[in-house]
Amino acid sequence: MLARNLTLVLFVVLVAVTLAITVWASRQNKTAADFYDGGRSFSGFQNGMAIGGDYMSAASFLGIAGMIALSGYDGFLYSIGFLVAWLVALLLVAELMRNSGRYTMGDVLAFRMRQRPVRTAASVSTIVVSIFYLLAQMVGAGSLVALLLGIKEGQTFLGMGPETAKVVTIVIIGVLMIAYVVIGGMKGTTYVQIVKAFMLMLGALLMTLLVFAAFKFNLSDLLSSAAQKSGKGQAFLEPGLKYGRELDSPLRTMVSKLDLISLGMALVLGTAGLPHILIRFYTVPNSKAARKSVVWAIGIIGTFYLMTLALGFGAAALVGGKAITSQDPSGNTAAPQLAAELGKRYFGGEFGGALMLAIIAAVAFATILAVVAGLTLASSSSLAHDLYANVIKRGKSDERQEVRVARVAAFAIGAVAIVLAVFARSLNVAFLVALAFAIAASANLPAILFSLFWKRFNTRGALWGIYGGLVAAVLLVLLSPVMWGGASDTQPPAALNEKSAAACGVPVTSKAVANPTALISCTAVAPVPFQNPGLLSIPIGFLCAAVGALTSREQDKGKFAELEVRALTGANAH
Repeated sequence: MLARNLTLVLFVVLVAVTLAITVWASRQNKTAADFYDGGRSFSGFQNGMAIGGDYMSAASFLGIAGMIALSGYDGFLYSIGFLVAWLVALLLVAELMRNSGRYTMGDVLAFRMRQRPVRTAASVSTIVVSIFYLLAQMVGAGSLVALLLGIKEGQTFLGMGPETAKVVTIVIIGVLMIAYVVIGGMKGTTYVQIVKAFMLMLGALLMTLLVFAAFKFNLSDLLSSAAQKSGKGQAFLEPGLKYGRELDSPLRTMVSKLDLISLGMALVLGTAGLPHILIRFYTVPNSKAARKSVVWAIGIIGTFYLMTLALGFGAAALVGGKAITSQDPSGNTAAPQLAAELGKRYFGGEFGGALMLAIIAAVAFATILAVVAGLTLASSSSLAHDLYANVIKRGKSDERQEVRVARVAAFAIGAVAIVLAVFARSLNVAFLVALAFAIAASANLPAILFSLFWKRFNTRGALWGIYGGLVAAVLLVLLSPVMWGGASDTQPPAALNEKSAAACGVPVTSKAVANPTALISCTAVAPVPFQNPGLLSIPIGFLCAAVGALTSREQDKGKFAELEVRALTGANAH
């Protein structure tokens, strides 16, 4: 009960502080540029912190720590994918996007092509990616609150059962994200992200130091204790526990390893195509600041992911694998459980544990708020600037109209996300994140790279690339084991317990079930064996873009030359 009350108090304080920052920032919004890109007034360090706040989602903080706590070495591979992705963004996207565009991804894609169809496609892709990512964050927030407040089946808190608590949390998160965007625009959202990044780094640093102090700063003792308490022994510290496993047949082993490559491709290439990350490059005054902001982001994010090693292995060593999975089978509560254990050990028993748990819970809430605000801003900006101002009004709307539409769009997108998240609150949301990254890599990245670097690229190439990559990614997920869980030559059957057998409607002795969490059927075999579509959908996106461009005679060498000079030098950049 003490932990619950402290968590609620800190959450209220956090919301009050961030709303005050948003209102303060709103008083500086004078023009459309202030709303969309903060007047390009942020320094490289500030934007780097904001990128970190935008990028390090609840999946990074809670999910990766949990994956490391349960899967050891292989859990850290997720961190590697997220971090390496920034090298692609730094070398190929950051500076060039900042120099070439104004507010959205559509500005770059439409610069040397037919405006209306390309901006429509860019807007559709942006909204689809953002909605899927929003759903994952908001559904995750609902589940997280029920777990952190200790609301289990048959129990209530403030008159709410687990499902009611999830719905209320989703609505609160949705209302707050709309408020941040509508009131503060890019400036308010950026400052919220900076505050969140600062809180997250401080919280992770404190826990990392306490974990190492528990083992007298001896890394070997920490790792050996984690391996022992995990129940998996030496395999916990070696590759192959989660990804690329050696299974009972060569075909299944090959699929397992290809699935790892597919996940890596989606993570590494998807980041450079995420709309809410791309718009952050427009908030700095020049290309030098854009490069600096990405370097700062790499440093901040890299340091954080190194600390997730201490959090994950620390949770395995001090909490134990059984205690983690008994609370949450996916391990999402490993970091909060570790915080409670460290608080008890170093800050005075139960009160110290409750205090640390409340602090980490508040950090998790801040993480979710900052990310959903960035996503809402990206999608509402694209809808207002690309679809309304340049497609419907053909570039003839004034700035005040455009900003008004952006605010209305934020309300609409927020409302849609709230409703969808309420209905999706009981679903497995892992596929939503995978799909967001896969669509970004399959649809957005080919169009962006070809626009910046290929003279022959044209309108048809952009349209085929965006729509082809988007449809391929969605279709492949619909045909994957995420949706269909039956055992096959490539997917081994999972061990059934009474709960999963009841969920699938089969006897507990059945050998036919591979994935009890599959969304459509746990007994039908998935036509596509890969959990993540990136290995197939990303090449399809690039191929569609290339074929579309080569089958069209449209070409504007003068516009490409102008774009190339602007992208590489910053000349005439907005």
